[in-house]
Amino acid sequence: MSRAFVFPGQGAQTIGMGQALAASYPAAKAVFDEVDAALGEKLSSLIWDGDIADLTLTANAQPALMATSLAAFRALEAEGVQITDAAFVAGHSLGEYSALAASGALAIADAARLLRIRGAAMQQAVPVGQGAMAALLGLDFATAAEVAQEAAQGEICQAANDNDPAQVVVSGHKAAVERAVEIAKTRGARRAMLLPVSAPFHCALMQPAAERMAEALADVTLNAPAVPLVANIRAEAVSDPETIRKLLVEQVTGSVRWRESVVWMGDQGVSEFWEIGAGKALSGMIKRCIRGAETRNFGTPEDVAAQKG
Repeated sequence: MSRAFVFPGQGAQTIGMGQALAASYPAAKAVFDEVDAALGEKLSSLIWDGDIADLTLTANAQPALMATSLAAFRALEAEGVQITDAAFVAGHSLGEYSALAASGALAIADAARLLRIRGAAMQQAVPVGQGAMAALLGLDFATAAEVAQEAAQGEICQAANDNDPAQVVVSGHKAAVERAVEIAKTRGARRAMLLPVSAPFHCALMQPAAERMAEALADVTLNAPAVPLVANIRAEAVSDPETIRKLLVEQVTGSVRWRESVVWMGDQGVSEFWEIGAGKALSGMIKRCIRGAETRNFGTPEDVAAQKG
């Protein structure tokens, strides 16, 4: 059975995530210590004892979710799991950085610093209140893209996240995204609603953030991952470090092609997906992308211990 390790993106954050892992596994605790040191602050205190509104701020949520994913992965390693037990790694948006850190392509400290920069740059790219994102449920990607195009009317509105066969997220100027919600309802969407996000991710409005990431990534050492990364922007495997560096920049303004990525992995023979870190959102998406796919979640010491079974 071929397996992939997948890493969640923004929205999975909860207060207390990873705390039990850190208490149970010294290697997991070391990840949080390393992230705290890299950022020069106790992000772990915010994750475990802070306010969810503060944790949800993009500049905090992104490194926090990566830290939790890597802590879970280090706990799995302590129980004998190896990165090479997977055929591929993949991550949803910021989860791509977790995937790269788990696969040895990127140092954890560098991933933490890059995600702090990425989160802040994405937040600053568009003044608060000018951008929005909305989930369109029950429409396929082609229809959602048509809805976004019709809603743009001279503004930016793009299909940003192709999550599964019936969930597409659109992103752009607030008025355009609001128009997309109304148009989607006339095109047969089961539901269409604005999302509680602080910026319009994965659309052309993020260009200033992409430029900031190009600068930040230029100074970072990237190695070839131990197993190939299925990149959001290409929906196929890449291993060349310079290609990955380029795709991480493009990813800021480009669509997250998650549905296509999952289907591509399935076509390569992957039938089991381990979601490593907070939440279970990716597992739900994967099951809607590939009928009969097996998913397992690893966010607690109990989950990690159960993998032996």
